[in-house]
Amino acid sequence: MATAYTPGLTVASRITHRVRRQLPIPGRVKVAEGEKVTDRDIVAETFMPGEITPVNVANLLALPPGDVVECMLKNEGERVEASEPLAQTKGIFGLFKNTCHAKVSGTVETVSAVTGQVMIRGEPEPVRVQAYLSGKVIEVLPDEGVVIEAEVSFIQGIFGVGGETYGRIVLACAEYDQELSDDLIKPVMKDCIVIGGARMTEAAIRRAADVGAAAIISGGIDDEDLKAFLGYDLGVAITGSEELGITVIVTEGFGEIAMARRTFTLLASREGADASVNGATQIRAGVMRPEIIIPLTEKEKAEAPPSRLADSELKLGRPVRIIRDPYFGLIGAVSALPPELTTLESGSKARVLEVKFDSGESVVIPRANVELIEG
Repeated sequence: MATAYTPGLTVASRITHRVRRQLPIPGRVKVAEGEKVTDRDIVAETFMPGEITPVNVANLLALPPGDVVECMLKNEGERVEASEPLAQTKGIFGLFKNTCHAKVSGTVETVSAVTGQVMIRGEPEPVRVQAYLSGKVIEVLPDEGVVIEAEVSFIQGIFGVGGETYGRIVLACAEYDQELSDDLIKPVMKDCIVIGGARMTEAAIRRAADVGAAAIISGGIDDEDLKAFLGYDLGVAITGSEELGITVIVTEGFGEIAMARRTFTLLASREGADASVNGATQIRAGVMRPEIIIPLTEKEKAEAPPSRLADSELKLGRPVRIIRDPYFGLIGAVSALPPELTTLESGSKARVLEVKFDSGESVVIPRANVELIEG
């Protein structure tokens, strides 16, 4: 049988990690190559054009559209404040003038003699990019952003919701297989990255959000609990843009699943350290995993040897996690590795493997639909 390989989630006590921080449109980079930055430093900024607000001056002043231009009190390119007079009729013998006021503050962008409308461009909206990773700027992307590098402890999860956040690592569970319930969440966990063990409950997530925790991380979650917290059925999609007040990350899968002992031990060893967390997940094209990044201190760099990532060879008995529907998030062990191509329901052919769950059930799925559980 030919050797088969498949990727797994990274759980490393020390690796060199890089992040690319980029503006959506050209702007100004605020740091220089070689400069050290902290996770919350602003490394680049720009301004998005403000929203356009139309004002139908012709209707408001009961004028033909062609007369609007000569009645304007503000010309194109001039600034106007909200409620400030924008246009005014000449009146009769200088009396009985009608005045039109601006609805918003901004700049007069266009005055149309065809439609009689005036377009006011609102205030520019600042866009600022934070470093996200405390480290060294190793490359400046002119007018766009930077690349930052640091030696870190790095842990990937299987699924998350919520975007980038920061906080201090704090343990809520004493063991990797302890359920993360709401009674373990304390007010002192405000602004912290809360680390659980096994399944996190909906009540625990809500409690963590209520006390102001930055993120909550545990081994598993029931899909119904996730649905109840979100208020809708997420399905398999791109996450990370949710505005939940907290980032939620699952390291192992869905259900009553304990955090991998290796992952829990690593997080426990870094309790009290500052971390950057991102719950963004993309399962399909362009895989993206939720992540926990904990920069190393100079002392830790001297003490911690570089991690040796587990080999990625598929073998009988190796634990795997399924990353596609209809078994997404379930964990089992490789029970068979047929070498021949198998015809799938779609009619295409692929190499498959058999996965056996703890329940005793076995399923046959494409090898591309699994990843190894490292450690």
